[in-house]
Amino acid sequence: MKRTRAEAVIEAVLFTMGESVEISRLADVIEEDVKAVKDILKDMENRYAREDRGITLVHFEDAVQLCTKEDMYEYLVKIAKAPKKMNLTDTVLETLSIIAYKQPVTRVEIERVRGVNCDHAINKLLEYDLITELGRLDAPGRPLLFGTTEQFLRCFGVGKLDELPELNPVQIEEFKQQAEAEVQLQLDV
Repeated sequence: MKRTRAEAVIEAVLFTMGESVEISRLADVIEEDVKAVKDILKDMENRYAREDRGITLVHFEDAVQLCTKEDMYEYLVKIAKAPKKMNLTDTVLETLSIIAYKQPVTRVEIERVRGVNCDHAINKLLEYDLITELGRLDAPGRPLLFGTTEQFLRCFGVGKLDELPELNPVQIEEFKQQAEAEVQLQLDV
């Protein structure tokens, strides 16, 4: 294997693994001996330093790991603390509304109101930290109970759940019609 290809393979393996990999395993992958792999790793480490890259190699006894350079941590913190961009589709918003107004509520109860499966919407709401698992219902199967979070209150500008606007009968009827239309679409497919 050419040296540049061997470096690319080692870099890809270390990047993908995200943890330390034994040098002997890297040698097996590129079909070289351990000494050749150590030479390649040393060259990679020198190139990363010379080119002022954001990554480096960290050595652990007989293993090596691809890591972020320490002087890059401040930038990682900035991106990690950046708020996630929420994509609240109509389906996700409807599911959130049901949870907000009926909490604590089970997945089955949400699906009964919407008339369709809500797995994706619930997973998105959990990911965005707008809802949380509140425990389990004391019923057969012990289903999870969902409710809104403090993040939900912040995002929607309310201090407490009592401040949520009241649903009028027209809105409730629109929700029912939309859910029925979704069910019909799924049946037609």
